[in-house]
Amino acid sequence: MSTLTVWKFQSAEGAETVEATLISLQKEGLIKILDAAVVSWPADRSKPRTKQLLNLVGAGALSGTFWGMLFGLIFLMPLLGAAIGAAAGALGGKLADVGIDDEFIAEVKEKVTPGTSALFLLTMNEVPDRISAAFPGGGAELLHSNLDTGSEARLRDIFGEDEA
Repeated sequence: MSTLTVWKFQSAEGAETVEATLISLQKEGLIKILDAAVVSWPADRSKPRTKQLLNLVGAGALSGTFWGMLFGLIFLMPLLGAAIGAAAGALGGKLADVGIDDEFIAEVKEKVTPGTSALFLLTMNEVPDRISAAFPGGGAELLHSNLDTGSEARLRDIFGEDEA
């Protein structure tokens, strides 16, 4: 079973500093990273910066489209017009179908604010307590949404990389 986790850090740089830690945890077998992305939100910016952490993941990673759409729903909705909002509403329905519901989106939106950052992970076989303890500065706040096997398969159908 896969788990989508969001780890909130108290600084805008915090999430970007844990990549080496994640690589180490993966080598130790404490976590298997299927995909990862970072949101960094400097206090002096009106919107966050996002990036997919491609060097942590291998085959089977979701497309950047998934992260872009998820981050659009969480961070950009108030800035979008009605036409885009309707399309995003349809996307929100697809995400809800795979276990990413309005509660999850609202909680992330409320907690990831200017001056903070977040690490979004799609993982298997994680040990959350050990992961949190391994993060510099005593860890990060964990928000998470478990995905069952069916939800994971639907997520990959909707957002997986196209096979060439």
